[in-house]
Amino acid sequence: MKINGNEIRPGFIIEHNKRLWLATKTQHTQPGKGGAYLQVELKDIRSGTKLNERFRSSESVERVRLDEKEFQFLYEEGDDLTFMDQETFEQITIPRSLAGDSTVYLEDGMMVTVSTYEGDIVGVKLPDTVTIKIVEAEPVVKGQTASGSYKPAILENGLRVMVPPHIDSGTRIVVNTADNTYVERAKD
Repeated sequence: MKINGNEIRPGFIIEHNKRLWLATKTQHTQPGKGGAYLQVELKDIRSGTKLNERFRSSESVERVRLDEKEFQFLYEEGDDLTFMDQETFEQITIPRSLAGDSTVYLEDGMMVTVSTYEGDIVGVKLPDTVTIKIVEAEPVVKGQTASGSYKPAILENGLRVMVPPHIDSGTRIVVNTADNTYVERAKD
């Protein structure tokens, strides 16, 4: 579907220079001289490389729609991840590189969304948040108030996150998988 260059929004996937790109940031700029343009930060879906590009409203770009389907994570073997289609029970194997950095959160049985374009797998999206246990947290510094202060903690998958002072080892917390940040204490 063709769209004008100034209609690109974060989250859109476009075809540019014969490659698929995810728009991560956009900024409308109107210089004193010349016409207005949209400065777009693009991320290559397959390789992960980034590109900054300018699009004028007179340019048209191809917006791509990906097919998405739910799969269940089964296991990992070397650098490959195996998933199962819940409807057909067909298993697919995907290279870890397509799933990105968030693979540290994968657990047996976790439901993920697999994106495809013209039959090729282009990405794996984990849930926005996951509940995970803290295995190590630094003690609270006396006199440290709860507002605005955080301390480092290590999760059971080995990742380090910053948590509020009242969170201790053994506590289950909710973590944002996109940026590895603390969301809240788990309610279980």
